[in-house]
Amino acid sequence: MKAAIISFTEHGAELAAKLVQELGERQISCEAWIRKKDSCLSGETARLVRRLEAPLSRWTNDQFPRKDALVFIGAAGIAVRSIAPHVKSKKTDPAVIVVDERGRHAISLLSGHIGGANAMTRLIAQVLGAEPVITTATDLSGRFAVDEFAARRGWYMDSMEYAREIAAELVAGRKAGMRSAFPVLGTVPEELDTEGVQSVGFAVDVWDSRPFPRTLHLVPKAVVLGVGCRKGTSAEHILRVVEQALKKHGLFRESIREIASIDLKKEEAGILSLAQRWQIPFITYTAQELQEAESEDGFTESEFVRAVAGVGNVCERAALLGAGARRLLIPKTACEGVTVAAALADYTVCMEE
Repeated sequence: MKAAIISFTEHGAELAAKLVQELGERQISCEAWIRKKDSCLSGETARLVRRLEAPLSRWTNDQFPRKDALVFIGAAGIAVRSIAPHVKSKKTDPAVIVVDERGRHAISLLSGHIGGANAMTRLIAQVLGAEPVITTATDLSGRFAVDEFAARRGWYMDSMEYAREIAAELVAGRKAGMRSAFPVLGTVPEELDTEGVQSVGFAVDVWDSRPFPRTLHLVPKAVVLGVGCRKGTSAEHILRVVEQALKKHGLFRESIREIASIDLKKEEAGILSLAQRWQIPFITYTAQELQEAESEDGFTESEFVRAVAGVGNVCERAALLGAGARRLLIPKTACEGVTVAAALADYTVCMEE
């Protein structure tokens, strides 16, 4: 996680320096600035906090799209006016936290759940000995927050509308449904119904399952995509074949955690481009390693592929090896020189962190 901290007084800069040190010990990379002419800093504060000569608007313009969190040590109005031109969506906006310059209160201002501002606010308050100020309804009522639950685990949510509906049901004291395609570890909050039929609920799954009339899907990255292709196949064609296969089988693209293939393809530009576009790893195996993969349903073998690659099937074997599995979610799908398969890795849903 990366955070940017801006202060406006010497005392605020001292708080910023403390946050840089303390949050850094918690694997949060922080940069800090002071926006004050003729500021006088010394010691660790001078080392950790830089002077900002540019306008605050330029600083916000630079930091807002690049950081996971922005911390303003000063008046809330300054923060509001600074971020206003940049606020777009709770799905993409960074967390924004305001701390008063005496360090008495830490306020979650923007992206409380998905952006992690509520959790960051509590952490900052703990570090500074401040009072955390959280205003989101589910937190105030002590109810389960589905968007924060998903965000903390890095899961994809397919509907903000249904997330809001679930929150409204819970805040009103009613129940929402919960289903999981994976084992659940820990205690499920009593306001979540795991057995009954509710009008709205969420499903933790990689498939487009719909256990409720209005289903919010929380999608973990638990699928390995096996890919094979002719040399020089374009990224656009590979993407087209992959998307067709995923759509046909009702598998969320956001469930893909990595792409796997044979080591002969480790420099294949089309596959590398796809992995880069989706920001996931691309792993490869030798023919001997692929040969050791096991499938409960057998493999779709090709003598031509065996002659070229040294193993009769690449995509299915690579998917199974990458996932550490023995069964395929998607068996070999071939289209104009591209082969695709998918396998599911073991996954557990942890209710507590």
